[in-house]
This record gives sequence, structure tokens and C-alpha cells, in this order.
Amino acid sequence: MQVSVTQALQEIDVLVIGAGQAGLAAGYHLARTKLSFVIVDRHARIGDSWRCRYDSLTLFTPRAFSTLPGLTLDGDPEGYPARDEFADYLDAYASHFDLPVLSGNGVAQLEPQTDERFAAQLDDGRHIIAKAVIVATGAFQEPILPTIGTDFDSAVTQLTPESYRNTADVQTGTVLVVGDGASGRDIAAELSATHDVVLAVGRGRRLFPERILGKSTWWWLRALGLMRARPGSAIGRLMRRADPFPDRGRSLGDLQRMGVAISGRLVSANGRTATFSDKSKRAIDSVIWCIGYRDDSAWLQIPGSTHSNGSFLQEGGLAPVPGLFHLGRPWQRNRASALVMGAGEDASVVVPLCVQYCFGDDRGR
Repeated sequence: MQVSVTQALQEIDVLVIGAGQAGLAAGYHLARTKLSFVIVDRHARIGDSWRCRYDSLTLFTPRAFSTLPGLTLDGDPEGYPARDEFADYLDAYASHFDLPVLSGNGVAQLEPQTDERFAAQLDDGRHIIAKAVIVATGAFQEPILPTIGTDFDSAVTQLTPESYRNTADVQTGTVLVVGDGASGRDIAAELSATHDVVLAVGRGRRLFPERILGKSTWWWLRALGLMRARPGSAIGRLMRRADPFPDRGRSLGDLQRMGVAISGRLVSANGRTATFSDKSKRAIDSVIWCIGYRDDSAWLQIPGSTHSNGSFLQEGGLAPVPGLFHLGRPWQRNRASALVMGAGEDASVVVPLCVQYCFGDDRGR
């Protein structure tokens, strides 16, 4: 797509795609440079990427570890921010720093220009021409729906953490929650008060205590340097395999005491019957898939920018395509990269590389 200057909405130095925590952190650091930039986001309001998730969601990092550079999050620093509270914080953050956010208009297509710039076509057909692009669309884009789901009867309601809001969304009867990450355990716990719940777990998962010697475990992880462990390091590899999160009454034992039945991995479906790796079977009325997300990259029409499965190609925030950068990727630089606490630090590394690229310094390539 070769776009003329007269067609362009505007010509800028940097286009940031996504106005979540990673995109806003990029905006904070870009505002301290001489580069012109715009942040675009498909949602109607800043923070809607959080507001569209289930009602009872809370961050699993305390407020003290859930802020972006330059602005604290009001409330008990030891407490956990709720979904809407954090969404409103992001909205207030953009306003506080007067960041140029174009809401309600995402990128429908991004292609390279022949002059080493990028042409972005927005959802409404307008265009932005940019020297560099920072993709900050987040790690939670398209919930994975496995093919095994097609073997359930059409009467079985199928939801994800994106389509589930609260217990009223789930029909009466037995609900199967597949996946025992933070979202899966939260949803299973919430539904246990109103439904018969089965939680299908996969590999063994360790949860760490909320506090150690009176301090948040997150404090210890950061103080000991574990949050900065590189993905390829021995500690980083160990942390990636374990993938722990804090135990806030969500251990398997706690869930069982709430009445949640724990089963092995889901291996097959037939009508309303779910069969598990422990050979047990259950008749179910609903299923909620909490098994992860995949990248939405169909709009990224740049050769060499994605893997064959559509996931983004990047290392430390740098794509193999000159001028294309990423923020907010899981384990982009370390464990903190996909968390709020890591957004500012990663942006402080990626934005200078973006500056170098825009001003012709090869270190930004």
C-alpha cells in the first residue's frame, strides 16, 4: 500500500499501536523526546481492554507494583487494584500527561512503504505515515478456542475470559473450566457459589505466598533481581517453566474446599460428556476456555515480522524489520515485561532505540 502525502491523516515519526499500559508507557517516554507520535487504540475509551474482561477481575500485583512511570495509583499500596479501578487509572494517566491518543480507531492494516517508512490504514479508512512503529497490543488478544470444543453438543455454552462477565452468563448446571492459570482459578472460585464446577488442570503449577516476612513476595522477587532475570538465563528458564502467581486463596486445596471438583487434563469431548486424562468423565452444561491467547497479527502485512503461526517476531523489543518495535510481550526482556511493573522499564529501553532509528543511528535497527 503506497500512500500519498495528501491521503495521509498525518505524517509522524512514531506510531504506537495500543493504548494499554505498554503503549502509554511508550507515550510517556516518547513525550520526553523530539519525536512526533500518536497512540492509536481500537477501543472507544482508554482502559477498555481491561473493562471488557470479567467483572470480578483484579490484578495479581499490588498497587505498589501496578503503576506506570510518573503517576502513582491511589489506594492501599498493599491491596490489589480491581479491573475498573486500573482501567480508570490508565485513562487518567493519558490525561495527566496529555498523551496524543486516538481512541476508537485501530490499525486495520500496516504495510511498509518504499521509502523505508510505514503506512497504517486505520479502521475508518484514514492513513498514518510513520518512520517507526511500536506494537503495544498486549499479550491478551485472541483467546484460544481448541478444536476439541467442536465435539461438544451445540447446547453446551462455550465462553472465554473475554466473553464471561459474571455468574449470570452461565446457564444452570455443571460448568467445566479448562485451564488453571490465574483467570481459570478466579472464575472457578466465583462460579462455585452458584454452580457445580469442574476445573481441568494441566501441568503442575506452583503458587507462591502473598507475603514473606511481612513483605509482598513481589517485593522480594524484585529486590532479589528475579524480575529482571533474562528469559534465556538459568533462573529465567526455571521461572518460565514454573510460571507461578500469588496464592490468594486459589490453591487447588482452597478451590476444593469451595466445592470445585479438580480433574486431570481434558482429552476428549462427545456431546455433553467431557473425558479427562485421569479417565474420569463428567456431563457438562457449559465450558469456559482459560487456556491462553494468541496474537492477532492479520493486520501486520510486513514480510518477516511474524512466525508462521502468526505470533510476533521480536527479541528484546526489536523486530527483525528495521523500524518495527514491540512492547508488552511476555518475557520480552524479563518476567516483568508483560506485567504493569515492567512496562515503564521496557519502554525506557525500546524508546531510545526508536529515537536512534528515526535519527539514522544504526543502533536502533
